[in-house]
Amino acid sequence: MIDEIELDAQERMDKSISALKGQFSKIRTGRAHPSLLDGIMVPYYGTDTPLKQVANVIAEDSRTLALTVFDKSAIQAVEKAIMQADLGLNPMSAGGSIRIPLPPLTEERRKDLIRVVRNEAENGRVSIRNIRRDANSDVKELLKEKEISEDESRAAEENIQSLTNDFIKKVDGMLAVKEKELMEV
Repeated sequence: MIDEIELDAQERMDKSISALKGQFSKIRTGRAHPSLLDGIMVPYYGTDTPLKQVANVIAEDSRTLALTVFDKSAIQAVEKAIMQADLGLNPMSAGGSIRIPLPPLTEERRKDLIRVVRNEAENGRVSIRNIRRDANSDVKELLKEKEISEDESRAAEENIQSLTNDFIKKVDGMLAVKEKELMEV
């Protein structure tokens, strides 16, 4: 019973870490990376389609992304979707492909992005703590129903707390790496 609660808490905390990685990948550093365009949806034949399904995205060099659109008639729709994504990118089409030069980050913009990254990390920590709270309340419920002893309850809460501490350390490590990436010129 307790093992199931701990396992569930660990799985949910892993999902929180994965979600945080996804959020961090959307925040651009100085380098061009295809994942910058992951969340963009393109209106294609009346339906919003993920950009990955409409075009092939590669990093041409450290400052340029190159897109090869599969259907030439969708080039303008792809350009428009990238501009409307509010990423500060300005695509330029050249025949069947689109090039997106990434402007260098200013010091002020870097500090803004660090603020955003810290906020995302704090949201990750909060979600991990919420998972801890849920797991502890499940353990207390078992204790209240006399399915486990007080010693087992205390041991389970200690295990859940150590699990929480490990995941918070992971979040802090990810934050430190992302901040370092953002401050590189």
